[in-house]
Amino acid sequence: MGKDKIWLSSPHMGGTEQKYVKEAFDDNWVAPLGPHVNGLEADLESFLGEEKKVAAVSAGTAALHLALILSGVEAGDEVICQSLTFSASANPIVYQGATPVFVDSEPDTWNICPNALEDAIKARIALGNKPKAIIAVHLYGMPYKVDEVKAVAEKYGIPVIEDAAEALGSTYKGKNCGTFEELAILSFNGNKIITTSGGGALVCPNEDLKKKAVFLATQARDQAPHYQHSHIGYNYRMSNICAGIGRGQMEVLKERVTQRRAMHAFYTEIFSGVEGITLLNEPGEDYFCNHWLTAILTESFEQREALRLAMEEDNIESRPIWKPMHLQPVFKNAPYYGGQVAEDIFDRGLCLPSGSNLTDTDRDRIRAAIMKFLNLE
Repeated sequence: MGKDKIWLSSPHMGGTEQKYVKEAFDDNWVAPLGPHVNGLEADLESFLGEEKKVAAVSAGTAALHLALILSGVEAGDEVICQSLTFSASANPIVYQGATPVFVDSEPDTWNICPNALEDAIKARIALGNKPKAIIAVHLYGMPYKVDEVKAVAEKYGIPVIEDAAEALGSTYKGKNCGTFEELAILSFNGNKIITTSGGGALVCPNEDLKKKAVFLATQARDQAPHYQHSHIGYNYRMSNICAGIGRGQMEVLKERVTQRRAMHAFYTEIFSGVEGITLLNEPGEDYFCNHWLTAILTESFEQREALRLAMEEDNIESRPIWKPMHLQPVFKNAPYYGGQVAEDIFDRGLCLPSGSNLTDTDRDRIRAAIMKFLNLE
């Protein structure tokens, strides 16, 4: 009989989720509205602080699409996006009929490079195409260089949309990721630090913008006794059942951050003194990463693949770093600015099992598989 699968990042229930879901069933609130939706939004607003308002939606991708609409992005516009990210950061640009312009990463946080960002802005302006917005991502929960990116964006008067899909619980200079820009997005997909099964949220600066987002997310129905629509709308609102799961998850969010960071410390200890393998660590005391996923850089593509396959042989899931967007077939004609930092990270990078529900037995198996691979048994 084979060994049980050790997953990269599986859902981890806290125990109270069923109480909230049962309430939704008992009260017959199973639609994309209801007290748990309102409650989850209030819970997130309380956690994030900074007087932010939150609209709960069906996915982080939906939240990003709404953020682009609220930022005035239209067909024919250009939007700058970090290349080293999941495709959900870039796809909504195309939903709007806009063109993504991809930018390289810097090696400290693996996130959008402020210098390449400015080069891209200058080049697009010279071509008569001033970008309408910038999408910056906190990759794997690691905060991007917030101050440097903000300085470049403000210099050219371009809004930043903060993709904090992976960064709930991370902070920069003591301030929560998801609160640095006017609009930010969160994700509660099944593999995230907390989950609503599927779902996401748009973080807004005030109640007025939140109301606009909710209006668009509920098919943009005008105030009328009949069905009347003056704008194109979307079916993006979160269900009350999913929100109930999220309310239970919010109760254990801080614990989940602690557990993920403990997994990062576990790998730090394993790889200490190992030549040629480095972890994605906070570059300074301003950064606090939730370490949603622990990621390492190996010496080469060949070593990365050999380690991945060695773990797979033991039924342990690991996964390469996101393939940069400018290398994706679907975006082969999109402009790209920068060097090869993102490509190098993709070639040599690997995400390791990081779930908050991994057991000591799981960790023993992971350690043994890595030690065997490194000939350190």
